[in-house]
Amino acid sequence: MELHGYSSDPQALDAVFAALSDPTRRAILSRLAAGEASVNELASPFEMSQPAVSKHLKVLERAGLIERDIDKQRRPARLKAEPMAAAVSWLEEFKEFWSSSLDQLDDLLHELKQAEKKGADND
Repeated sequence: MELHGYSSDPQALDAVFAALSDPTRRAILSRLAAGEASVNELASPFEMSQPAVSKHLKVLERAGLIERDIDKQRRPARLKAEPMAAAVSWLEEFKEFWSSSLDQLDDLLHELKQAEKKGADND
């Protein structure tokens, strides 16, 4: 029996989803998709301290979604997309289910509209 949703490293997948669950961390990842950035650069659009942004960066780093270098006084962060690919792969297992469910919903809505139209025509 094949177990869906079980990767070779479920804890890594859990860490990715936990990291992605926060809107600030998602915004940081979006910013890093444009290129590496320092803590100061990442903190500028948020109303939070640099230590607070650093805590978010640590969560992203533990999840493997970013890596940080030491460049003189700077510690630029860089996006690592590979762990997100595992999350996308896991979510794609449900694509057929959602497509089927949405198709059924679309059919039901079409039937309801047709019935409503027939009812209006009979009035």
